[in-house]
Amino acid sequence: MTSGVESLYPFLYADKSDIESVLADVRASTEEKAAEIVALRESLAGPLAERLVRCAREMAARFADGGRLFCFGNGGSSTDAQEVAELHASPPPPARPLPALSLPHDVASVTALSNDVGFEVVFARQIAALGTRNDMVVALSTSGGSENLLRALDEANRHGLLTVGFAGYDGGRMAEAGRVDHLFVVPSASVHRIQEAQTTVYHVLWELTQTALRGEL
Repeated sequence: MTSGVESLYPFLYADKSDIESVLADVRASTEEKAAEIVALRESLAGPLAERLVRCAREMAARFADGGRLFCFGNGGSSTDAQEVAELHASPPPPARPLPALSLPHDVASVTALSNDVGFEVVFARQIAALGTRNDMVVALSTSGGSENLLRALDEANRHGLLTVGFAGYDGGRMAEAGRVDHLFVVPSASVHRIQEAQTTVYHVLWELTQTALRGEL
């Protein structure tokens, strides 16, 4: 019987002739995935263009008035939230640094709220404590249905913050009317392709926001 490790990494156990076959399979798989993400990104350019411009203009106006950006997500999307925050706060020169925070990376708040209240409020409570009317939130998800993200978006709406969402599939519950001011949906059922495409979309949004702040959009 093939061991679990051997089934996962067959090339470690293959003889010389098998290695060529494994490398060919890896190459074909890589090329297929690369083609998929290129096609997906290209398919988003038209449908999202005008909405990205509108969102960037609103974000730029709030940043100009002293607003801050709060980003959040779960799992892999939490690392995207950190990237969005760092992209705004510590951008490559000559871009303008902007105030932004990644809420999942406040470990003390996340663990305290999870332990004392419940994981579903870990972002909503932070928004309630920190958010003001000039501020903005970016919620990142693949499903669009995470309860802690939805509660945070609802809390942000109650306090008048601008809400921006990134989701996959059909947008999930994020796509419900009135929940998100600007929602960018990647119409894919692959978590990998969704997150890869979202990376492109939020980088474009950041570039457009910088352009709007310079008065060129």
